[in-house]
Amino acid sequence: MEEIFRRVYTKFKLQFYRSVFTRFQSREASLTTVETFCMEVIMALGEPTINEFSSFVGISSPNAAYKINQLVQKGYVTKRQSPADKREYHLVVTQKFLDYYNISYRYLGTVMDRVRARFSPEDVAKLAEMFQIISTELMPEIPIEMTRETP
Repeated sequence: MEEIFRRVYTKFKLQFYRSVFTRFQSREASLTTVETFCMEVIMALGEPTINEFSSFVGISSPNAAYKINQLVQKGYVTKRQSPADKREYHLVVTQKFLDYYNISYRYLGTVMDRVRARFSPEDVAKLAEMFQIISTELMPEIPIEMTRETP
């Protein structure tokens, strides 16, 4: 089972990398590889503060602030002041990033469409239930839930 899961996970990663490199080839990409990973984390955390982002990735707040400012300058992130604490800002992905993200993640939708076409509704529901359990119960090291619905 581990080998099968590793192959599936690797295929998703390779498709993502292919998409990123294709954008570099066509000069459409303005994100570095590290910036792409930062954006993936921000997207997954769902509008984190800079402190939440830096804590999650394990870098200093000044280093995180520098990376975030680069992403703001490139137009992939905006900072929204917290209504509860005016000293705090939440990182919000922009439409520019969502467009970039959509291109990179269309393959996920393609695979899920194929799963629905190949398997019975009962099997698809069971697979969804298993993924939910894996995400919420069996991966406690990553205690976040996607708070932003992915495109």
